[in-house]
Amino acid sequence: MKYSKIPVAQSVVALCISKGITNVVISPGSRNAPLTIGFSEHPDIKAYSIVDERCAAFLALGMAQQLKQPVALVCTSGSALLNYYPAIAEAFYSDIPLVVISADRPVERIDIGDGQTIRQKNVYGNHILYSANLYSEAVLEEHPKDIKLQQKQWESHRHNEQEINKALNTAIEEQGPVHINVPFYEPLYDTVSETSLEPFKVSPDVREKSVTEDELSRYAKIWNSSQRKLILIGVQDPNTIEQQFLDAFAKDESVIVMTETTSNVHHPNFFPSIDTIIAPIEQQDSKEELFKGLQPDILLTFGGLIVSKKIKAFLRTYQPKHHWHVDPKKAYDTYFCLEKHFEYSPNTFLTTFSSLTKPVKSNYFQFWNGIKIERLKLQKDYEDTVPFSDFSAYKCLLEKLPNNSLVHLSNSSTIRYAQLFQLNKTIDVFCNRGTSGIDGSTSTAIGASLVSKKQTILITGDLSFFYDSNALWNTYIPNSFRIILINNNGGGIFRILPGHEETETFNTYFETTHNLTAKQLCKMYNFKYENATSTEEIQHSLETFFDEADAPKLLEIFTPRIINDKVLKGYFKHLKS
Repeated sequence: MKYSKIPVAQSVVALCISKGITNVVISPGSRNAPLTIGFSEHPDIKAYSIVDERCAAFLALGMAQQLKQPVALVCTSGSALLNYYPAIAEAFYSDIPLVVISADRPVERIDIGDGQTIRQKNVYGNHILYSANLYSEAVLEEHPKDIKLQQKQWESHRHNEQEINKALNTAIEEQGPVHINVPFYEPLYDTVSETSLEPFKVSPDVREKSVTEDELSRYAKIWNSSQRKLILIGVQDPNTIEQQFLDAFAKDESVIVMTETTSNVHHPNFFPSIDTIIAPIEQQDSKEELFKGLQPDILLTFGGLIVSKKIKAFLRTYQPKHHWHVDPKKAYDTYFCLEKHFEYSPNTFLTTFSSLTKPVKSNYFQFWNGIKIERLKLQKDYEDTVPFSDFSAYKCLLEKLPNNSLVHLSNSSTIRYAQLFQLNKTIDVFCNRGTSGIDGSTSTAIGASLVSKKQTILITGDLSFFYDSNALWNTYIPNSFRIILINNNGGGIFRILPGHEETETFNTYFETTHNLTAKQLCKMYNFKYENATSTEEIQHSLETFFDEADAPKLLEIFTPRIINDKVLKGYFKHLKS
């Protein structure tokens, strides 16, 4: 086995392995050669080589998202690590553990005109949990008996190992991104066959906080005396909340549980399509009365960010008396009325809280469930008459997704259309909602497919897909991976937003119309390609699309650009009736 001759490179690799990091995504370069040698040569490491740094970072994000443990990213110096930034920001807001390990020039080489050199210290600023800036370490061969140099080397080595430990432990304990910046002196490629290095290791503290009845008793009394409680669940991983607690909420007449596609919870009594409840009310003469009837006394929230703008606007205008959020790490004051952050995992909190609470007599659920049932009937009527469009395409394909699959949704139109339909409860749903960008959806889905035992399916819009097309530029994509691409020749979501006008400026700078197709990309990257232009063709393709194959597949669905916004607006207008 080969090791880099540079001690700090050996320390980085050894400490990563000691903390269970076994997947490393490497962006090719020269300055990071000591790290590349150490990771790629180690038998306990699965190393991936991804040329495009932005794609590499999102691919690592998708892996860490599924593994629930850190994945390391390794890059050379200069602009390379700046290309990691979009995925770092997503990891920061989505609580995904990424470890960025960037090679650097020694400090005295910064800002003197050396090539491929930028100010890398603390480069991720406000979107990183910890930045470890290591000291350069030279191999002391020319002066092996110089006591002062040996002492300085030992001090540098000790500092570096403490910093590496702190960074890695932070990623594990706080579930988020960290940065380790490693300056290297040349030569970079020298290796040794053995190492006597025994790195100083500090174990992470992953103990979970417990909660007592005394801490929750005051809040339980408020809960038990309130007749209108709204539980709103944002982005969260599957099985985050035990089903027994969800079932208990569903039986309480004073509780409404609103969920989103990315909440990954299911119950017949829940309200999974929030906008179908709120949007029609906005158009009614009695909206003030109805919104006051929906206004909760208590808002209890779980999970991360919420997609629906409608529920945000409603709760900011009709604020609850109490807003409590449950999360071991953070709580956002999204509705400008946050009263209490319970810093526990949902199951830890609910185990104690449920023992203190009881069902309360109320017509809150009954009234709004009746409206939900009526809206579902109206939706069914509309679906039977709607022309072929984004709306009908999404309805068709979401119904045909295979059981127990892992589905990644891209942002903008895709995630919003998915909110309108009830998905198969056996499906795990993910979307990069930390920053809600379109930039890395394909790469993230591919990363997930590399480590998940489930078939991974990406559903994406055309702008998101073409923006991230370099995601297909690697040799690791499994044959079971599937992409369903809705191509409406532009950013269709902008036609839905207020202020849309059919002008050259709008078409060029907002909707960004185009005539691109994925067919040639599929040929270049060895994807099997299919296309569809009607509901019947979609149904026909999906009959065999998810079957085993000797290459990954892409289905491109072409929808008419002009009518999609009219169909969607007509849908909400129909629900009002």
